[in-house]
Amino acid sequence: MNKPMHTTSKLKDMRSFIHFFISFIFMTFPAKSQLLDSLSLENTFTYTSIQEAIKDPNAVIRLELKKTRLKNFPKEIFHMKNLQYLDISKNNISEIPDSLEFLENLQYFNASKNKLSSFPQSIGKLKNLKWLIWNNNDISILPYQIGNLDELLYLDLWNNDLSIFPESISKLKKLRALDLRHILLNEQEQSRLHELLPHTVIYMDRPCNCN
Repeated sequence: MNKPMHTTSKLKDMRSFIHFFISFIFMTFPAKSQLLDSLSLENTFTYTSIQEAIKDPNAVIRLELKKTRLKNFPKEIFHMKNLQYLDISKNNISEIPDSLEFLENLQYFNASKNKLSSFPQSIGKLKNLKWLIWNNNDISILPYQIGNLDELLYLDLWNNDLSIFPESISKLKKLRALDLRHILLNEQEQSRLHELLPHTVIYMDRPCNCN
């Protein structure tokens, strides 16, 4: 037997109200995700489109925008407060804004193969960052704030224009590996790096006869 039309209408109104109420709660009190371990982070759902991710920014934990012809860092990313994995590699981005500090849950950040010439000073405020992969860029200097990355395990700067490293990198006590291959460093600077990071495996080419 069919339900009376007024009953069906009330049910629809009630469902609409419940949906609105739940949406209001999530917008007012956005859920904060727990930091995932590396295996869970690798297997969590991956968003590959800004358009899709921005529909529910609080749900985005892993975002991959590699090979998407980006020329600028998408500002919409700063609304994704629970973001833990970000891959913007193989684009044409030349600058990362200091607003990066708002991504306080970020653990993995791959910005390799872009046109970056420097790190934002706010990089040191990413206290949960463990993997930082910025190879194949045009970076010439590391900011001293890099030493504030207490949880950093892996730093990949392969094929950049680096020649000077700040003393603050000695504070990276958990750093397991540092990749500096295809970077011209003389023997003195290589020895200095080993002294600053005695417990880190450093990958370097043979020292050059350069200043």
